[in-house]
Amino acid sequence: MTNLFFDLDGTLTHSHDGIVRCIQYALSVCGSETPEASELLRFVGPPLRESFAGLLGTVDEAHLDRAMAAYRSRFETIGIFENVVCPGISDTLETLSHSGYRLGVVTAKPTVYARRILDHFELAFYFDGVHGPDLSSRGYSKTSLIRDALAATGLAASSVGMIGDRGEDVVGAKSNGVRAIAVSWGYGSRAELEATEPEIIVNSPSALLQHLQTRRTELFGARHA
Repeated sequence: MTNLFFDLDGTLTHSHDGIVRCIQYALSVCGSETPEASELLRFVGPPLRESFAGLLGTVDEAHLDRAMAAYRSRFETIGIFENVVCPGISDTLETLSHSGYRLGVVTAKPTVYARRILDHFELAFYFDGVHGPDLSSRGYSKTSLIRDALAATGLAASSVGMIGDRGEDVVGAKSNGVRAIAVSWGYGSRAELEATEPEIIVNSPSALLQHLQTRRTELFGARHA
């Protein structure tokens, strides 16, 4: 496992303020009630169009297009940077990079937004690639995004670990034969993560480092036994 895919929202950055406020704005534009921020945290991470379908109670494409357009009008100018890097992540990425790991990002956030965020927070140079949907993409999932990232990089699934904070990250990784490491500092509950049975749930970036270093030491020892 010398290649690591990282989720973005909840794993690398705490982006909930911007995302939730943009969802509330879009719902108001569509004439819908706007739930409290705490009720919308579960929509941070999953594909946004699917979230609006549930929140608005419709699959009407024109109505969903209106919600998406309203969301993006605020997100592109304000919400994208209502965001903060998760504590300890910058040091962890630096250590992993210097230790010979190849790092990438696999996110349900449109690639153009993900790149802007990584550039803004000076994280972009740690990653060889950013893999996400286009602004016009529909019907994607973490499973399909990881599959596409593997195809784009040419990496063997057995050499890759997926690190994320939601059950869908774990399910997407396992569906593609990729090792799944869950983190508890994001938006997925402990119960959600445990139900998907990742390789491990780590509680901090330093614990993530320790787990990866332990696995590498065990593998190196086994090969030279």
